[in-house]
Amino acid sequence: MASVVAALSLEQETHLLKLLPEPAQLHLLYKGSNHGFHMHTLRSKFDKEGRFVVIVYFKSGDVKGGYLCKSSDESEDQDAFAFEINHQEVTHFPVLDDSKATHFSTSMSNGRLKFGKCLKLYTENRSICVKSWDMMYHQGRQEPRYLDVELYRVGSAWRELSWTEEKNLVSFKPACRSINRVRVLLMGPAGSGKSSFINSVRSVMFGRVLLLPFIGTATKGFIKKPTALTLCDVLALGDGERTGLTLTDALTVIKGYAPEGHDVYDAPIKAETPGYRPDPSINDQIHCAVFVLNACQIMSTNIPQVVLLTHVDKVCHAVQNDVKFVYTSRILQEKVAEVVGLPVSYVLPVKNYSSELSVSCNTDILLLSAVHHILQAVDDTYEENHPPTPADASSPVPF
Repeated sequence: MASVVAALSLEQETHLLKLLPEPAQLHLLYKGSNHGFHMHTLRSKFDKEGRFVVIVYFKSGDVKGGYLCKSSDESEDQDAFAFEINHQEVTHFPVLDDSKATHFSTSMSNGRLKFGKCLKLYTENRSICVKSWDMMYHQGRQEPRYLDVELYRVGSAWRELSWTEEKNLVSFKPACRSINRVRVLLMGPAGSGKSSFINSVRSVMFGRVLLLPFIGTATKGFIKKPTALTLCDVLALGDGERTGLTLTDALTVIKGYAPEGHDVYDAPIKAETPGYRPDPSINDQIHCAVFVLNACQIMSTNIPQVVLLTHVDKVCHAVQNDVKFVYTSRILQEKVAEVVGLPVSYVLPVKNYSSELSVSCNTDILLLSAVHHILQAVDDTYEENHPPTPADASSPVPF
């Protein structure tokens, strides 16, 4: 299937995904121009169970099709529907009679697939023909010669996210009782979105977009919030002392040796640096390293490592229009696959606030979901590496 290219455009796919009852991905199973325009071939691509979409493409640019979520051997399907995509207009025809929602027969001479009285694919001269009904005038018509027929399996989104507003960041307490605050270090090249992410999370907490001056600059120091989480922003990563944060300095910050607020650009961190911590405590150390990468450009420590994939709205038109499509976007999934060295579960796509004047619930949820995954990674790691002692169990949780 690697050589079979889907005819469904990203814009058409976006329209279609909006009709589905839940977030999903489409996986191409059959393409008439590659596999042959025969009903028995189309039928052979169906699994016994699952959800499927059949799509017919016409020379006019119109797209017609149907969705079914029961076995193709069954006629009753209350969730089935037919649809038509005509340029920017999408028409959805739901089931009127559950018992006659779909019908599939696959004899060599008379195979057919019907979606109620909206759309019918049938065999004529051993090839697939298409007939549809005008729902306003209840008239059937033989469709002009189509360009292609495709069958897709409807699969789950590559990551599930509950799109409900849950703000539990303020009430978070580290699972490791020795940690007063979770310190998360954001690292990445200049312009990747480190400061913008911090500002975006702060905007979520304040309920409005904060217009702070550090966006797009190499902000130094630490930005603190009245929660058990501290997001730390440092000089952009570089390949030398004059081009940004070096690996040596980054490890010094992570291990807790660096003094708070030290200007890394002016002077590398050394044992002679004023405020240098020769014996840092667990609360001086960084508890999670987050690598911030721009989706447009695509260690040896005992702390979790997470990648924030920013600017996702710039690489996918569907996500730009609606951030809820972030986990069903084929483009975004390909971008995530390009982030090598870490499992996909460690890559967190986000959309930062940059030009917006007000916050958006779905953007907030995506940002908070990323923060939640970061905090979970810290809890999982420190519960394993720092198991609680009897003294910890009897002491109150610091906050």
